[in-house]
Amino acid sequence: MKLKWYGHAAFYFAAEKGLRLITDPYEPGGFGGAINYGPIPDQVDVVLVSHDHADHNHVQGLLGKPQVIKGKGTHHYKDLEIRGIPAFHDEGKGSQRGENTIFCFTLDEIKVGHLGDLGHIPTEEQLKQIGQVDLLLIPVGGVYTIDPDQASKTVAKIQPKIAIPMHYKTAHCGFPLASVEEFTKGKKVKTYQTSELEITRKDLPENLEIIVLQPAL
Repeated sequence: MKLKWYGHAAFYFAAEKGLRLITDPYEPGGFGGAINYGPIPDQVDVVLVSHDHADHNHVQGLLGKPQVIKGKGTHHYKDLEIRGIPAFHDEGKGSQRGENTIFCFTLDEIKVGHLGDLGHIPTEEQLKQIGQVDLLLIPVGGVYTIDPDQASKTVAKIQPKIAIPMHYKTAHCGFPLASVEEFTKGKKVKTYQTSELEITRKDLPENLEIIVLQPAL
């Protein structure tokens, strides 16, 4: 499985058999220019949207006509099963920023969990629904999502093999978020000078690896 981080919460997945998937596409220039990542150039089959905010749901900016998946429940695209787990965008059960969907799916035998704009530490019931995760994509910037400390606690609860932080302050994100360093400090981290990563089942580490990627756009 190949993975590319465009920026914010948007990731591109390419499976060995050809399936292509994107999570949470942002609107380039959205929020008065606060989202300054470039247009997404790749055509895909499936788009996952965790919630309807412009930095996560800009499906109209994508090439082609991908199947759009939103909300809780079990969804399918051909042989791919995607589980949507209901959660919230804040600690007040959605009273501030509404609902959020956690998506879990398996590509090339890699179990992926994308937490979207999760605004709280997952409950025991949500953790049970999430289940085993090999690759966790987790927001760490705070303000609109869990903060670095809550993200650390969430990683400890989910216990993935690999955790990749997202939704934090970068040169292309003008939101008042925490930096990735506020999440990674004191942790063993692999920092890549690229936006891309290739993962196979046999290459999964025995113990947690935190991997920091560079935004592609």
